[in-house]
Amino acid sequence: MNVYIYTLGCRLNQAESEAIADSFSRNGFTMTGGDEANLVIVNSCTVTQKAEQKARRMIRLFARHAEVIVTGCYAAVNPQEVKALSDRVTVFSLKEKASILSLPAHISLSLDSGLSLHEAIESFSFRSADPFAFDASSFQYHSRAYLKIQDGCDNHCGYCRTTIARGDSVSLSADEVVERALKLEAEGFHEIMLTGVNLTMYDHSGEGLGGLVEKLLKAVGSGVRFRLSSMEPDHVDDRLLDAIADSRMQPHFHIPIQSASDKVLKRAARRYSISHVDYIISRLRACKDDPFIACDVIAGLPGEGEKEFLETYDFLSSHDFAAMHVFPYSPRPGTPLYGAKDKCEERVRDERAEKLRKLSAEQSSRYLERQLGKTREVLAEKNDTGTTGNYLKARILLPDNRIPVSGMIYSGKITSINPVEISVERWTQP
Repeated sequence: MNVYIYTLGCRLNQAESEAIADSFSRNGFTMTGGDEANLVIVNSCTVTQKAEQKARRMIRLFARHAEVIVTGCYAAVNPQEVKALSDRVTVFSLKEKASILSLPAHISLSLDSGLSLHEAIESFSFRSADPFAFDASSFQYHSRAYLKIQDGCDNHCGYCRTTIARGDSVSLSADEVVERALKLEAEGFHEIMLTGVNLTMYDHSGEGLGGLVEKLLKAVGSGVRFRLSSMEPDHVDDRLLDAIADSRMQPHFHIPIQSASDKVLKRAARRYSISHVDYIISRLRACKDDPFIACDVIAGLPGEGEKEFLETYDFLSSHDFAAMHVFPYSPRPGTPLYGAKDKCEERVRDERAEKLRKLSAEQSSRYLERQLGKTREVLAEKNDTGTTGNYLKARILLPDNRIPVSGMIYSGKITSINPVEISVERWTQP
C-alpha cells in the first residue's frame, strides 16, 4: 500500500513526519508521491490563515483519491472544521499524534482480516500522548537526522496560536537525548538537527539547552555535526552561546525576532529586548565565520506605527541578515491580540511586508556574494546536491565526475554562486 506524508509548518513538524514515515516503511508500506497514495497524512500548521487555507485545499485534493489523516496544530484547534472537509478525513489531535506511529501495524492486520482501509483507520482505538515517541532511525525526506528534544511553549505570545495547540513546554531528559543521538550516530548519520516548538526553552529551569549541547558534544563522536532548528531569543544565554562556538555546531541560525521595536515586542508579550537580540547576533558572528543568520519578522503587529516600523527596518538593514522570513500580521482566533484595535491597515501592513521582502532579497544576494571562494563543508543529499554548514543549497562537484554519496560530508571551495557550486577538495571514503 502506498502512503504519502504532506507536511506544513515548522521543522518540528518535519521531524515528526519523518518518524511517522519511518514507522510506515518498517511495516512494509511504500512511501510515494501524493498522486499515487492510498493513504495521505497531512501534518498541518496554524501559524497563519494562509497555512490553514493551504491545508484545507490539499486535504480536499487528496481526499478525492485517498483516505486522509490530518494531524498537527490546525487539526488541534479546529478539528470539526477539518472533519467537515470530507467523509474520508480522520483527525488525530496533537495529544494523539504519537498514536499514528502504531497505526501501520494495525492497518496491516486489519487489511489481512478483510477490512477496508477506511474501516481499518476507524477501528483504530490506541491512543498515545507521549510527545517524544517520535524517535526515527531512518529518514525518508532528509539526509540529516532530526532529533526532537522539546515540545510546547510557556510564553503565550500575543499573536501565537501554537501555544494553544501544543500546550506548555516539556523537555526530553538529557540522558535520553544523548542516547538517541548515539543511536543516530551508530546508524551512520553525520548531521543531527535538534528540534522543538521553542528549542531554547529546553530545560530552562535547569541546565538549559547550553548544558545539553555540552553533553552531546562530549558524548558523540567528532564525525557528527549538530544544527539548531531555531533560537527564540529570551532563553539564549552565555552558556548556550559558548557551546555554539564548538566547530561541530553549524554556522546556521534562525532567530524569530518578529519586531525590532521594544514597544511592539512588549505589546506582543515577547520576553526580550532588541538589545539582547543585538548581543546574540554579535556573539554568533564572533565565534563563526560569516554565519548564515536568518530571522522571522512580522509586518503590521498591533502597536506598530511608522516610527516602530522604521526602527525594525533600520535594525534589520544594519545587521545584514542572510535571509528574512517575512509574514504580514495574521490575527489568530483565541490569541490576546486577535481583537486588537491598534493594528495597522492591511494595505499599510502589506506595503511594509513588501519593503522587508525587498530588503531580504538584497541582503541574501550580498551574503551569497561573500561566499565565493570560501571553503565550506557540505552534506550530500539527492543526486549531486547538498546543504553546506551555513545552509546553502549547493551542487557538489567531485573529481572524475563521481556521484556524491547521500549522507556523507564533503569539503570544498565555493566556485560559483549562481547556482551555488562546490568543488570538493576533501572527503571521507564511505
